[in-house]
Amino acid sequence: MYQFTLGDEAVDFITAYGVIPYRFMHLFTSHPVELLTPLFAMFLHGGWLHVIGNMLYLYIFGDNVEDILGHGRYLVFYLLCGAASFLVQVLLQANSMVPNVGASGAIAGVLGAYILLFPRARVVTLVPIFFFFTVVEIPAFIFLGIWFLIQFASGAMTIGRTSALSGGVAWWAHIGGFLVGMLLLKLMGPRDTGRRFFAA
Repeated sequence: MYQFTLGDEAVDFITAYGVIPYRFMHLFTSHPVELLTPLFAMFLHGGWLHVIGNMLYLYIFGDNVEDILGHGRYLVFYLLCGAASFLVQVLLQANSMVPNVGASGAIAGVLGAYILLFPRARVVTLVPIFFFFTVVEIPAFIFLGIWFLIQFASGAMTIGRTSALSGGVAWWAHIGGFLVGMLLLKLMGPRDTGRRFFAA
């Protein structure tokens, strides 16, 4: 909310507190504060649509994962997923000078946990059919599986093709967050999470 009050100064604010891969790779050893930018950046966004889109996914999937982990562990889980997702983006786009911001990586971690916990849960989805839209219920493992494949395909197309100044979606942060979320659930979640995927 503070960011959106800054007007034109928001660009400088995002540059200061966002994760800039090139800067992170070259400064984190000499300027330890740079290590905190992944935590800062997940609370910044590129605009209202960015916030609303992220919060919609968090609203749909987050509460169920929180019910399993509990409030405290869920907070730690969320922050770790977000921070790790930025690090994945840094490693795969190390020369980028574009600030990375947003909660997408943390929420991708929530999605990774959700697909393991509730694979057969039904996700109400708006599906376009020619010029019309219809609402269908899709199993979570299909909905989130398709989501992940789209992220992976989009991320693969950025390898070696983005310049230091090109912006866009941080696909690898989404992919990294999703996979880290699955891993962290195994470490932090109930012991039976590995069997839920095959449960009726």
